[in-house]
Amino acid sequence: MLEFAHNVIRDSMSTSKRAIQDLYPDDLAHCFGCGRNNPYGHQLKSFSEGDEVVAHFTPAAHQISIPGFVYGGLLASLADCHAMAAAAAAAEAAAGRRIGDSPAPRFVTAALRVDYLKPTPIGVELEVRGHVTERSEKKAIIAVTIAAAGTITVRAEVVAVRIPKSME
Repeated sequence: MLEFAHNVIRDSMSTSKRAIQDLYPDDLAHCFGCGRNNPYGHQLKSFSEGDEVVAHFTPAAHQISIPGFVYGGLLASLADCHAMAAAAAAAEAAAGRRIGDSPAPRFVTAALRVDYLKPTPIGVELEVRGHVTERSEKKAIIAVTIAAAGTITVRAEVVAVRIPKSME
């Protein structure tokens, strides 16, 4: 049996606080990266911490590129899904609501740029951080970093757009 990636859910502010991805409507919660309704996915869980959104994720042994290092596609997918959660939190804040006051709005990726700064070691909990740098009613630009043991190994910029009606 394959060992699937597991997400270390930590929230320094409250143990009862729900992850942003857990607030997505059921019919839109199947994403491979963050969908709670996809048992084969990463199950990424992101939490609001002030103006940032933070997640912790420990890659599984099979998610390697070469022995000892994480596959870059996994890192890109973590940045991608985490950015959608950051966009949802920012949209709720702009509407005068806290994330969790209502179902979280869904966003999809319009663009993803990933810069791999250093090899990311496997077997280390990763910290994924994101914050919105620009926002409008239908679009957000999110800056994301991924760090291993305190060292930033990935920087990404993601353009998130509100989910088109054709995808709902």
